[in-house]
Amino acid sequence: MEATDPLVNYVPLMIMVVIGLIFGASNILLAENLGPRKSTRSKLTTYESGMEPLKSARERFTVKFYLVAMMFILFDIEIVFMYPWAVQFRELGGYGLVSMLLFMILLFSGYLYVLKKGALKWD
Repeated sequence: MEATDPLVNYVPLMIMVVIGLIFGASNILLAENLGPRKSTRSKLTTYESGMEPLKSARERFTVKFYLVAMMFILFDIEIVFMYPWAVQFRELGGYGLVSMLLFMILLFSGYLYVLKKGALKWD
């Protein structure tokens, strides 16, 4: 017997989402109310990979830090586009090859521009 309303098919998904939200919220509330609260000076200091902290954790970062982070994200997203292209390479044929070459040329020219502007130099 088929359901007449197409939204009926989404009821199990909605139940799973509600259960997940309840589980997550209850774990957060339980940890907040039942967890230990003893604060010590060493717990409140900045963690520096086991070394003594040199500076405060509240210092400002330079703009170059954010530029490098954005460039990392930009060049990392390139792989998101290249992986499906590589999987479907034979089916795409010459058109797929040319479009990927144009994409890579554009991306490489952006990389050369960044190098020329000196955005990767940490003077």
